Amino acid sequence: MKDEVVELGEPDVRDLMELEALCFAYHWTREQFLLGLEGEAFKVIGVRRDGVLAGYMAFSLIADEMEVLNLAVHPDYRRQGLGEALLSRSFEMCVAYGTSKSFLDVKVSNHPALALYRKFGYKKIGVRKKYYPDTREDALLLRYDFQQYEA
Repeated sequence: MKDEVVELGEPDVRDLMELEALCFAYHWTREQFLLGLEGEAFKVIGVRRDGVLAGYMAFSLIADEMEVLNLAVHPDYRRQGLGEALLSRSFEMCVAYGTSKSFLDVKVSNHPALALYRKFGYKKIGVRKKYYPDTREDALLLRYDFQQYEA
């Protein structure tokens, strides 16, 4: 069964918040989700399994740039390709939008995420020292150029 990745909106905010609480020590508030969704500051896509929001990704599209804001997969559904499905769908949306590059930050200790991003072709372009408020951990700044994208 192929997971269907769909755009999420205001009716999904409660599920998004519950998933974030499972995945991140430092997470967005209801107001932050609503502000971004209602003002179209970012897009949110997700995958449901058995009625559960199993994974989601929030990203901004500004001019010709995409920034991955959050990507989370429910602990019960990890290592099943959901992160890959979400990132693939976002890339399809970016190509349709005319995006030329993508950026993201990731904790240096988040090896599963780093493996996923490297698989997609992201490259390290910098380090943000003590970036994360919950752990004071460094963030790796990664970039992807869409001219290398192959659907």
